[in-house]
Amino acid sequence: MTTAGADCLFCRIVARRSDAEIEYEDDHVLAFKDIYPKAAIHLLIVPKRHIASILTMETGDAEVIGRCLLAARTIGAAKGFGERGYRVSVNCGPEGGQHVYHVHFHFMAGGRRGA
Repeated sequence: MTTAGADCLFCRIVARRSDAEIEYEDDHVLAFKDIYPKAAIHLLIVPKRHIASILTMETGDAEVIGRCLLAARTIGAAKGFGERGYRVSVNCGPEGGQHVYHVHFHFMAGGRRGA
């Protein structure tokens, strides 16, 4: 499990200390291309503030988590999938497939790529 700051890959991306192809940004949320895409469009949507996992989030985190989902809606519309649809998923904990311990939503559209 990684922590906030220098040890967290997504915190480094938010701080622009690690490279990523950024597709969306607002005051609270950042979205960038997944380096191992599972769909024609596969973005990771992250809160700029470090939250390790849905499993550990607190009541006060609800607003920024909601903002991540609103960002997904905005991205979907901007990419032409607002009417057609897309997938948004989140992995929680080791048995849920979470590998980076900074909450992130997978936004996928345009058909699946390899498993």
